[in-house]
Amino acid sequence: MAKAINIKDLSVVFGKNKQRQAAIDMLDSGKTAQEIREATGATVAVKNVDFDVEEGELFVIVGLSGSGKSSFIRTLNLLNRPATGSIEVDGKDLMDMTKDELRQYRRNDVSMVFQHFGLLSHRTVIGNVEYPLEVQGVDKKERRERSMEAIKMVGLDGWENHMPNQLSGGMRQRVGLARALTNDPEILLMDEPYSALDPLIRREMQNELLKLDDEMDRTIIFITHDMNEAFRMGDRIALMKDAEVVQLGTPEEFFEKPANQYVKDFIADVDKTRILKVRNIMNKPSFVAKKGMAVKETLEKLKALDMKFVYVTDEKRKFLGYVTIEQLKKSQAKTIDKLINSDDTSIYRNLYIKDAWEKLNEAEFDLPVVDGKGRLRGILDYETVVEVLAH
Repeated sequence: MAKAINIKDLSVVFGKNKQRQAAIDMLDSGKTAQEIREATGATVAVKNVDFDVEEGELFVIVGLSGSGKSSFIRTLNLLNRPATGSIEVDGKDLMDMTKDELRQYRRNDVSMVFQHFGLLSHRTVIGNVEYPLEVQGVDKKERRERSMEAIKMVGLDGWENHMPNQLSGGMRQRVGLARALTNDPEILLMDEPYSALDPLIRREMQNELLKLDDEMDRTIIFITHDMNEAFRMGDRIALMKDAEVVQLGTPEEFFEKPANQYVKDFIADVDKTRILKVRNIMNKPSFVAKKGMAVKETLEKLKALDMKFVYVTDEKRKFLGYVTIEQLKKSQAKTIDKLINSDDTSIYRNLYIKDAWEKLNEAEFDLPVVDGKGRLRGILDYETVVEVLAH
């Protein structure tokens, strides 16, 4: 299961002990990171960061070089130890963990994908992928099976016996991702993983991760300096500047209510229709009927909510179709099962808005939004799209 992460008043300070303590004493003084550095000689890399990451969320932290984003992500596995604040993962504060608990957390709960791949040049693809399991002492047969599963997941089946120097940049990054997935982590940390790739390969890897996100039950923290990439990838985004979070929210919220001029300038050249995905602006349905639900109960619910129809899913949230209120009024059946209309208007949640227009214009009802497994994740209506693009 994916895990939630709760960050409270988190700061990271680098320097000699006396410098660090002087800087820590100034964190709540209203001084900027630069002013604190000039006064103490210490570097405040992260300053009073405070937010939560939801279970299963693809959370993006974006900022220019030196903004503090990479220093922050390294606190989530305590490669950087916070000077102040707390990091709770599934209710457990990392700072309170014993050495053994921290070791198990790093081995089992969290994995990291680095910017420059970090592959071992003398090992084959599968040798690289299974290395973390080898360090953990996992049986050879089991680690080989788990490594092959991860290799197939990232689309490198057939390349397992090649050396890193025989692979393209995108393929090497896939190896790094596969290696991070071998221990089936609940939290995946990605520190600018695609910044060294060519634009076309970068887009391909972005799409690959979005596809995997549909299939995996993991919380993902993704670091980038590119706002376009941030908007393509993130459920929510935190924009950092000078060690602080300037704004946090969904892509839609950045466009609707930019926090200040810096945010406005940062997003000025973004084409909303090519960046915003359906998942960024979709709404949660007021009511979703389940297969097997009684006709009477469903009808009463629709009347109470003043709805003309309702989408139907099975017990695993897989989208099945819809039932109208007129059908329910006329039906003598006990359950809604035989009333379900098949629906071909569903759209994939990672579709860009520009690619959803045709179905949106033709649809009689709101569009059902599904993930890669066909599960209903939300609804999209014409008015919402127009409102978003108008801002």
